[in-house]
Amino acid sequence: MADMMTTVRQRRVGKGTEGAEEQPSEEKSVKPDGKNLSDHTGGKLWNILSITVGGIVAIFLGLLTSVYVATLHENDLWFSNIKEVEREISFRTECGLYYSYYKQMIQAASIQQGIVNCKQYLEPVYFYIYTLFGLQAVYVIALYVTSWLLSGTWLSGLLAACWYITNRIDTTRVEFTIPLRENWALPFFAVQIAAITYLLRTNLQPARERLTFMAVFIATFLFSLTWQFNQFMMLIQALALFVLDCFDLLPTAKVTWLYIIQISGLLLVCVLQFFNSMILGSLLISFNASVLIARTIQKNLKKGPLLNRLGKLILHVLLVLCLTLLINKFIKKILNLESDEHIFKFLKAKFGFGATRDFDANLYLCEEAFGLLPLNTFSRLSDTLLFYIYVFVLLFMTVAAVIVVFRNLSGSNQVQLMEKMSECTIILKPDAAYNLIHTVLFGCLALSTMRMKYLWTSHMCVFASFGLCSTEVWKLILKCIHLYTSQRMHVMKYSIPIITLLYISYKFWPGIMDELSELREFYDPDTVELMNWIKSNTPNTAVFAGSMQLLAGVKLCTGRTLTNHPHYEDKNLRERTKQIYQIYAKRSPEDVYRILHSFGTDYVILEDSICYERRHSRGCRLRDLLDIANGHIMDGLGENEPDLKPSMYPRFCEEIKKNLPSYTTHFIRVFQNKTFHVYKLAKHK
Repeated sequence: MADMMTTVRQRRVGKGTEGAEEQPSEEKSVKPDGKNLSDHTGGKLWNILSITVGGIVAIFLGLLTSVYVATLHENDLWFSNIKEVEREISFRTECGLYYSYYKQMIQAASIQQGIVNCKQYLEPVYFYIYTLFGLQAVYVIALYVTSWLLSGTWLSGLLAACWYITNRIDTTRVEFTIPLRENWALPFFAVQIAAITYLLRTNLQPARERLTFMAVFIATFLFSLTWQFNQFMMLIQALALFVLDCFDLLPTAKVTWLYIIQISGLLLVCVLQFFNSMILGSLLISFNASVLIARTIQKNLKKGPLLNRLGKLILHVLLVLCLTLLINKFIKKILNLESDEHIFKFLKAKFGFGATRDFDANLYLCEEAFGLLPLNTFSRLSDTLLFYIYVFVLLFMTVAAVIVVFRNLSGSNQVQLMEKMSECTIILKPDAAYNLIHTVLFGCLALSTMRMKYLWTSHMCVFASFGLCSTEVWKLILKCIHLYTSQRMHVMKYSIPIITLLYISYKFWPGIMDELSELREFYDPDTVELMNWIKSNTPNTAVFAGSMQLLAGVKLCTGRTLTNHPHYEDKNLRERTKQIYQIYAKRSPEDVYRILHSFGTDYVILEDSICYERRHSRGCRLRDLLDIANGHIMDGLGENEPDLKPSMYPRFCEEIKKNLPSYTTHFIRVFQNKTFHVYKLAKHK
């Protein structure tokens, strides 16, 4: 695109003077005078100073965010003062499972004697949480740099970082879900986006381009390694690249390399994860391979008049979709892959393609985190002006993109096209075009699934700050209302962001100070009592059954063996969990004993919070999901599907507490408190 601009300028210079292009211009032969040389040197020094100051501000804000979330975590739990078992219990649900692997590693004799000798300087748990809080610094710096690259001023990065901090409730949850895999992954994803933004700049030197490709690969690999949902996020990213390439908004060669980097990163992760079959069957690998194959089949996609090009594009899209489905089905058939089938069942039911009685799919459907994004999210984002500015910039850039796409598709002579639309090309540079489609697609994902909002809201901070500090945006706005001068444009570019920063500081600084001064303490005596009892009264080889969430804590706090845990990307483990959960269904004691015994269970833990659950509405309680899956009528008032029938047996978790002979024959109660009941399985010959 930059080369085309050069061509246009050369033709304009040569117009009207025969042979002028072959001779050196007078302007080139004139040596710069002292004033020009001084201006050039001054400009260079100013750029160095600006980059230095901007870099220092980025590092400062990153570290500030890290300290901020670490302080919130400490103040919320009094983490430094509670016992080790309480610290471990504070890692709720799957967080406890992930931390348990770290604990297992540092307690291994070979590791202790080798490289992990930090205990004398820092407790292992603090090394772990400080590492994650440190990654938050990387996250904020990456967002800052991306906004800076897009707008050309570090003031934009400052605004993006401030928005990220003041909208913390909607941009991160690291302070209360520390070991969650997304908290490891999202900083690397932000680094990858920053690297792609830099890569898509025009006139990038070959050496810098190669280094940037390497940075994109490393960030993609680390992101893929740390999060199980990586393939779905990168599929959306690949779709963004595909759309932009089809509309001639990105250089095809760079897009091709990005496809290859995604595939390479995933395959390397597959090897490192002991040939994780779920990765091989991912839609991302099938889609990227399909795009590359389709390109070799279809030629001259970007040539011809408007209708001709539209026809080619429609055919191209259909070809890619068909190839993707065929390749994916072929891979799954050959490798007999079923690891992600529950996700597709969930998506079909979520988007209205038929109801499902599948237990795993309904488990997701009934969780608030996998529901639609609540409307109060937008009111919170609007309080900081982020949402208002984001919508304005998004609409403005979308209109510009539509104009550019139409002109790209409607003209075959690219030189004439550049002459006609020179102002619009300034507005929609390749890096801005990528970030536009990125924010649109991840916005759609966040609106449909609340848990994924953190991918969107953080980028929302980047995109809104870029638009508010963009030379091209203000230039076009002022031209449209016939008020454009260079001075006015610079006044708007800097004054509006500064006013916004002052407003944010004035409104939210007191609240942040109050938040930092608010002190709480961790308190969960029932769970602490349970974990201490297990450690003191059961053998190290004992096998425990129960809910996924609780068993993750049992593994972390006691090191005992589990029948099931929250890693839900394995079909056999999902089926095992459904079987274990029959302890909350309407089943006979003989059936439950047989199921638990088949998995080698020694002890089973029943939770009143599940057996008598009230958090979810009827139809979404765990016991309801089990009843539906088993073909039984649900408890309580309300309708049931006509083919559901009453169970022959009462609910196991309720009836076992009555100590009836049919239950005490198989299960002996060995522990109970207000929340938990532990039963030991009888040993029958």
